[in-house]
Amino acid sequence: MYGPDYAADPYAVFDKLREFGACAPVELAPGVVATLVIGYRAALEVLQDPETYSKDPRVWQHNLPPDSPVAPMMTWRQNLLYNDGEVHARYRRAINDSFALIEPFELRDLVHRLSDSLIQGFATRGEADLLAEYARTLPLLIFNALFGMSDEYSERVATAMAAFFDAESPEAANHAIMDFDGYLRELVELKKKEPGQDLTSWLLEHPVELTDQEVIDEIMMTMSAGHEPTTNLIANALARMLSDDRYYRTVSSGALTATDAITDVLWNNPPMLNFSTHFPRRDVDLHGTWIQAGTPVLISYAAANTAPSELPAGPRSDTGAHLSFAAGPHACPAKQPAVLIAATAIDRLTSWLCDIRLTVPYDQLTWRPGPFHRALTALPARFTPIAPDQKGTNPWHESRSSSTPPPRTYPET
Repeated sequence: MYGPDYAADPYAVFDKLREFGACAPVELAPGVVATLVIGYRAALEVLQDPETYSKDPRVWQHNLPPDSPVAPMMTWRQNLLYNDGEVHARYRRAINDSFALIEPFELRDLVHRLSDSLIQGFATRGEADLLAEYARTLPLLIFNALFGMSDEYSERVATAMAAFFDAESPEAANHAIMDFDGYLRELVELKKKEPGQDLTSWLLEHPVELTDQEVIDEIMMTMSAGHEPTTNLIANALARMLSDDRYYRTVSSGALTATDAITDVLWNNPPMLNFSTHFPRRDVDLHGTWIQAGTPVLISYAAANTAPSELPAGPRSDTGAHLSFAAGPHACPAKQPAVLIAATAIDRLTSWLCDIRLTVPYDQLTWRPGPFHRALTALPARFTPIAPDQKGTNPWHESRSSSTPPPRTYPET
């Protein structure tokens, strides 16, 4: 699950793996074997049973070479992703309460402002790589603002996040992560002296009293779980929209919306193909597959979402039933902000650039290798050039404008 053939067509690999049943043996990296859950019901069983399946990898990782390319994504840290029970509940409370202080209308306004600024940067050219110049950059700027980070660090953050997911170069990954960790330490020290209205300050001030290292690990988890998947969600949904005429408004018919494209992607081409690593606390039989205690079990969101015998055929509009944000106690705590960011970003782009189209057919787009994500290498597009302050006559589905709510007041934590 780490070579170019898998990156080019992971669903062909999933189809072959279905011969094993709801679970299949896989190799995530050279010498790193795991069980991949590809059945929908089996996936839900693992995700919703923390008594049987632990998220703590510390026993298993003793046998993982420190230079393994999957180590950054699979080794223990002091955050909600890699812990169970009361420890997990403490970390999750801090994250949930901090994200609850972000008002949706303020987040939408932030995405509007940053999206428009990026679009104006390439709108006069008539062509752009929507991945490098938009989908990859926008989430960085958004998370920088939410965490109170400096935009000057954006490129280094992007490098660190890509290193987490690509699982190709252990040396590059370790260097990028150490660099990012050092920056976060500086950020935490700054926010302790000069707190602001940002997630870093709120985590530091939360009543659960996180240590500095716990705050650093929570930020690193949130950034890695937020930037790369959000980038891929925007890019994959744009790729779908710009290659499918059903999303284009014509005189005789309406158009599908950005939300429709996002729902399509979350079901059929999710930004994270496989993750949610669990470790059985005892030997278990999972839907006919015997799994030894302490061995890694990963959920294939993509394969489970498309399991042919377990879900109805045809388009799916239920955004809540797919597993792309996981499920159970470890479900993504920021799925609503992620969808809001992606939908707003796409609406802004299609509002500015009325005739935007891919420059290559969809089936000629290329994908980054790696066992975890579904990430494009580029998303080239062309459009009629416009002046920086000029929007096109938009045949796309227009997003609804909202009135400005009153100023927010922050609850005491």
